[in-house]
Amino acid sequence: MPRSGAEARRRLREAALELYRERGFDRTTAAEIAARAGVNERTFFRHFPDKREVLFDGEAELRAALTRAVVDAPAGLEPFEVLLRAFRESARGLEASRPFAEPRWRVVAETPALRERELAKHAWLTEAVVDALRRRGVGAGVADLAARTGWAAYQHAVQVWIDDPAPGLDAHLVRAFDDLRALSSTGSSPADGS
Repeated sequence: MPRSGAEARRRLREAALELYRERGFDRTTAAEIAARAGVNERTFFRHFPDKREVLFDGEAELRAALTRAVVDAPAGLEPFEVLLRAFRESARGLEASRPFAEPRWRVVAETPALRERELAKHAWLTEAVVDALRRRGVGAGVADLAARTGWAAYQHAVQVWIDDPAPGLDAHLVRAFDDLRALSSTGSSPADGS
């Protein structure tokens, strides 16, 4: 039995992911996750409100980190540069947790209820980035467009990294932002192959 709350939470996340991969999300219960993790069902619900949220643990921390990174970026940077810095910082954590991130991404991609929850997460995080850009003095329309476009580039980089981890998530992220810049430049097109 795990002794700390953090250890129980970690074990619940791992157990859920194992079971979702073995049986599928729909055929797995919170009780089964708890049993696999070596805790009781009450402990599961102390940590997570439902079986979906096991895969979205850390969302509030990510939102806070992205907001802080945007707000604290050096003055004088263009919105895209601010976003690239912020996403590169958050990417380090994702890259460090690849053993969980990769199978999690695959489970979410295969499960409609989880894809819906993932889209809600993206919208919530995008709004936080918009608000952080506005706090830097970026106009509402530009902040919204930059956050949505930057988030799309981030998600593209993560997907490419899942399929091709060798260069690292940071390299894929820089490439995605470079490709966006090239797409927006007159007469330029991004290099093929990403």
